[in-house]
Amino acid sequence: QVQLVESGGGLVQAGGSLRLSCAASKGTFSLYAVGWFRQAPGKEREFVAAIGRNVDNTLYADSVKGRFTISKDNAKITVNLQMNSLKPEDTAVYYCARSMSFGPSPRQYDYWGQGTQVTVSA
Repeated sequence: QVQLVESGGGLVQAGGSLRLSCAASKGTFSLYAVGWFRQAPGKEREFVAAIGRNVDNTLYADSVKGRFTISKDNAKITVNLQMNSLKPEDTAVYYCARSMSFGPSPRQYDYWGQGTQVTVSA
């Protein structure tokens, strides 16, 4: 069974940047879509961004559009989420997930990582 591992979370001041990475324990992401989701305390898990098998296919939540960029590395081993101009409301646990289909619904994703904490101070 494949496992996904996120890294790169941490504490940053508002306006700063962080880069999250997601790696799979087996294989690559070349045949899969990968999504990033986040969950803040007391809130539902929400979609952040997704990238398809074709790296030209990307999708972003309105709340992060223009600030976050999702990408796959050339070897399709990791999927990265570059987060710029961070705001306190971006504070959450961020999860990556893998899917055979491309889209924003968590129900489309079958394998999930354990999450990485992102905290943005005001």
